[in-house]
Amino acid sequence: MNAVGIDVSKGKSMVAIMRPFGEVVATPFEIKHTEIELKKLVCILEKLPGETRIVMEHTGIYWQPIAKALHDAGLWVSVVNALLIHKYGNNSIRKGKTDKLDAVKIANYCLDHWLDLDRFTLIDPIRQELKTCHRQYDQYIKLKVNLKNNLITLLDGTFPGLNTLFKSAPRDVDGHEKWIDFAIKFWHRECVCGCTEKSFTNQYRKWCTKAGYRFNEAKAASIYAHAAAQVNTLPMSDAIKRLVILAASQLNTIIETLSVIQNEMLTLASKLPEFPVVMKMFGVGPVLGPQLIAEIGDVRRFHHKQSLVAFAGVDAPPCQSGTFESKNRHISKRGSPRLRKTLFQIMSTIIQHAPADNPVFQFLDRKRQEGKHYYVYMTAAANKFLRIYYGTVRAYLEDT
Repeated sequence: MNAVGIDVSKGKSMVAIMRPFGEVVATPFEIKHTEIELKKLVCILEKLPGETRIVMEHTGIYWQPIAKALHDAGLWVSVVNALLIHKYGNNSIRKGKTDKLDAVKIANYCLDHWLDLDRFTLIDPIRQELKTCHRQYDQYIKLKVNLKNNLITLLDGTFPGLNTLFKSAPRDVDGHEKWIDFAIKFWHRECVCGCTEKSFTNQYRKWCTKAGYRFNEAKAASIYAHAAAQVNTLPMSDAIKRLVILAASQLNTIIETLSVIQNEMLTLASKLPEFPVVMKMFGVGPVLGPQLIAEIGDVRRFHHKQSLVAFAGVDAPPCQSGTFESKNRHISKRGSPRLRKTLFQIMSTIIQHAPADNPVFQFLDRKRQEGKHYYVYMTAAANKFLRIYYGTVRAYLEDT
């Protein structure tokens, strides 16, 4: 019975090998995440007499190379949530933290939870690609928000209110928004009201034809009137023009990147077995569907629907002591924040369309009529949606 604790860090790890009753098989030693050193570690662990189990923390992505190498070698590996390791065995008065102490702590955790550990399995390549795409999508969304705010700030000095002139949805082909493309051509209010209304209308018509947007003469008149009524604080100079055009071009680049990633995510998700049944669920479309599948992964890895709810962090743990029992409980938020964000967007879609025959909306609407706070009924509806998702998708996968 050999417990191997591995404290993972970037590019290297500390390994400790323990047996019951505090017997030290090998004092903590360091290995690098290179092919040669990982093979040496495999040889060391294969020579140990008796059953061997390896435990490491789920730390970012640093654990993946060593977990894959040990798994491919046929060794028993378990990857544990770092919070469980952190809370384990904190019964010392003295404070001390080193990689060697952490490796020993993980090895002792392995011994104490020998029968409760879950064996690590490799993620399906398609699911791994889908999840990676969603991670990148999330990063680019943050960049998009920052760049859009930056462009609006610049336009508030050259053409106030330009971003509110167009209400059309983004184009399906590349995700471009009309007001951003318009800002590249008519970056200053003087570009519009510096000429006659008829002249601007002709320019606007030519631009719409070239850029691939629909022309409306009444819209041209309203844009001209809006520009004439505004007051600019930045001059119509070459320097300001470059700044506005650069900001708009960078934003368009990010938008095009997001469009490519969205299409890639949809293609990857369509290859997974649960894709048809997930896409039939109300509130789940070609954008949110792949995101939902990416964050939940294979639903069969959850033994109960409560496990999926806890993974999302939308469960409310009990709070009771003696005769006291809290009636105002908060969700744990100990799960995936990206999954919670996706669920919130799905709930918003359900509220906007208000399908009377949808059980999630019926539940949500009932909580809303009871006077519950916005976040309370949104979270409760997300909880119910996940339970329906678990039952529906799991039954579908078992039948196929």
